[in-house]
This record gives sequence, structure tokens and C-alpha cells, in this order.
Amino acid sequence: MSLEKLRYPIGKVEIPESITKKNLEEWISLLERFPHELEFLVRDLSDNQIEIPYRENGWTIRQVIHHCYDSHHNSYLRFKWALTEQNPVIKAYNEVSFAELHDSKSAPIQLSLDALKALHAKWVYLIQGLSEDDLNKTFIHPESKKETSLKENICIYAWHCRHHYHHIEQLMIRKDWKQ
Repeated sequence: MSLEKLRYPIGKVEIPESITKKNLEEWISLLERFPHELEFLVRDLSDNQIEIPYRENGWTIRQVIHHCYDSHHNSYLRFKWALTEQNPVIKAYNEVSFAELHDSKSAPIQLSLDALKALHAKWVYLIQGLSEDDLNKTFIHPESKKETSLKENICIYAWHCRHHYHHIEQLMIRKDWKQ
């Protein structure tokens, strides 16, 4: 399997030019289901298995799961900033450095799985209460200087869920761990 396919098992994120109500419903449903589906996927993995990287020089399953929590927590805060400030410049974070921290490399994955369930429940609740005007609010990433609407960010994070789920699932298939 090529490095590109290992890095991007579902391809890179593609944001539709026009985001429909149906798109949003599908993405929000994915955000709602993701923590439970991820937990179900990894429920039978041993401590040794979660220490295996999903690709050469990639993160371990443990790091991927902790990364999902870190990343989604940051995204949730970006929603709050965009809803309470006028087009804020958000705080970027170094995901590679986060993944090298002690908690990402050694904490039980159940901590992040439980945190993801709570975070996603609250995040989805917030999103479902937003108006069209709210969904069009934006934030600016300090590195790219790109404005991102909350609608676009919902798309990005629905992709992000699938992206990392497939990292783990594809490793499990290659290792013949998947039932």
C-alpha cells in the first residue's frame, strides 16, 4: 500500500462549494456516532496492539485516539470563539508535539474515548441549536490566514473522524485483527 494511501485512506478533505442541509445532517450524524463507533472498533485490542503505529513513522493507535480528543476539543473551542467573537483568529496547536506528550503516549485510551463521548454530545447539541447565520460565522487560522465557516468546519471534522477511524481500521485489516 502506498504511503499516500496509508496517510489518507479516504483521501484529503473536500469541502463542497455549496453546503446543503442534507450535507450538514450527514456530517452532524457522523459527529454524533463517531465516539461510539471508535470505541466499538478498538474494544478488543490489547495493550500491545494499541502500541502499533498505523503506518511506518506514524502514530500508534493510542496516539491517534488521544489526538482525536485533542483535535476535537480544539475545534469545539473554535466554534465557541466564532460564535462569541467577530471572525476571531483562533489559537493553533502543534498536533505533532501534543502526540508526543506523556498522556498521548501512555494514558489509557478509555480516558479519551469517554472524553470524546461527552465532548461530541455537547458539540452536537451546540451545533443543532445554531441558526443559518451562526453556521456562516467564521474564524481565521493564524498560519493559513484562511477564513473557515462553522459549516465548513463541520465538514472538516466529519472527515477527520472518518480519516482517523480508517487509519485504525485499515491497520486492523492488514494485521488480521478485525473480526
